[in-house]
Amino acid sequence: MDVRLPDNIASFLKTPTPDAWVDEACKRVPELLLDHANCELKAASTALGFLYRCPDQTVLAQRMSRLAREELRHFEQVRSIMQDMDVAFKRLTASRYASGLRAAVRDDEPHKLLDLLLVGAIIEARSCERFAKVAPRLPKKLGRFYAGLLASEARHFEQYIALAKNECGVSEEEIDVRLEELMRIEAALITDPDPQFRFHSGVPLL
Repeated sequence: MDVRLPDNIASFLKTPTPDAWVDEACKRVPELLLDHANCELKAASTALGFLYRCPDQTVLAQRMSRLAREELRHFEQVRSIMQDMDVAFKRLTASRYASGLRAAVRDDEPHKLLDLLLVGAIIEARSCERFAKVAPRLPKKLGRFYAGLLASEARHFEQYIALAKNECGVSEEEIDVRLEELMRIEAALITDPDPQFRFHSGVPLL
């Protein structure tokens, strides 16, 4: 299967997922699916959180409402595949990756909203890249499903970036500086040794 990473994601991410993670993911498909399902559920919850946080910001509220529905649809699709593969669902605690990015979010407004939107963009971009990495090496049905998610993940990334630029009242220069800071944190999280295997984990400890 030939899977091409969308251009906007390829140009955005400066640090690729390590091959060691890809190798491990292809050996641990049930665990990959379980965490993926949890990630989709969390993504829907995050979108709803923005909706409750900023219901007066019309564009943000409308986009997050649609995003929540789409993430829930992805959750349903992953759960269906898990059921077919006899993989039981359970809730997982927050990963090192998610916790590390959330810890970098500032507390004061409008910087908190900006950081949350930028973190959302980074997570969507990384998810897209990892789907592209593993799709050609997974069982055919699952590989096709993951390849089919690339366009939506790339679109979600663009939406988060656009909202960060248009809904926070912060200069584009400041956004660029902050984005670089957050991306350096993210790059360390995916390249440092990680004792926990998750969809967004770092280099597996052998």
